[in-house]
Amino acid sequence: MVDGSSSIAKKYGVSSFFIGLTIVAFGTSAPELIVSLIASIKGISGIALGNIIGSNMSNTLLVLGICAVITPLLVKKATIGKEIPLSLLAIVAVGILANDYFFENINRNGLTRIDGLMLILFFSIFIYYTFGITREKENIIQKRVSDIIDEQPKQYSNLFSGLMIVSGLGALTLGGHWIVNGGIAIATSFGVSEAFIGLTIVALGTSLPELAASGMAAYKGKTDMAIGNVVGSNIFNLLWVLGLSSVIKEIAYNPILNIDVIMLFGVTVLLLFLIYFGKKNILGRNEGMVLIALYVAYLAYLVMRG
Repeated sequence: MVDGSSSIAKKYGVSSFFIGLTIVAFGTSAPELIVSLIASIKGISGIALGNIIGSNMSNTLLVLGICAVITPLLVKKATIGKEIPLSLLAIVAVGILANDYFFENINRNGLTRIDGLMLILFFSIFIYYTFGITREKENIIQKRVSDIIDEQPKQYSNLFSGLMIVSGLGALTLGGHWIVNGGIAIATSFGVSEAFIGLTIVALGTSLPELAASGMAAYKGKTDMAIGNVVGSNIFNLLWVLGLSSVIKEIAYNPILNIDVIMLFGVTVLLLFLIYFGKKNILGRNEGMVLIALYVAYLAYLVMRG
């Protein structure tokens, strides 16, 4: 899907940095979007929400931990001062909007269509900010984005590009159905909650694109890109994916997920601390091993919780 879209965009003179900010960024979040949309439509709120929260946990702890072990990550000032705080704001926004009973004394919890529109509005502000900073440094961004999409997108015929897009979207949709149905079957067979499956198996599966993109960026020495991909994806997941999913159909919210939301907020704050700990603005191998160990501990806690 990404290759076909990039080919058409490049053929009609769209710049590399624009392709990277839109097609590539949305492409890596497509699995989370498809799975959460299907789960939302089917009324499986545990998988819809667990997928996003669990995916962001695995992005922050597992993906960044592996990348830091591969090579120490030099973190940009903009990531520390703006993007990570934005991801913290997104976590707080989801936590507040989902807890209707606690904040509004309504006898239910969930993300309504109005809540979804609010999240999409926040996402629009984030996109506006992203385009603003990239226009200021367009030449640098173009070079960095060309690295993530293999220097220059390969160009194919319009017909073949269209087939790539359609087949990619079709495969994503089919895979999304399989993940949701498989998650329900596992939850039923082993007597665990759908939220547990969403937080673990589904979340790990939908985080693979971020692991591939950030891992390759770290391997190539593009360390700021490696952490930028993860932070950006976390914001996409919370604001865009959850926003769109709840606009299509209201998502019920189990209060037990408040523990996971608080943990997600805590590990994001910890990430900021670790970046300053030791060498300033660097997430080193030791810090990476700490993040991986915390993810293993989180999975152990989820297993005990069931």
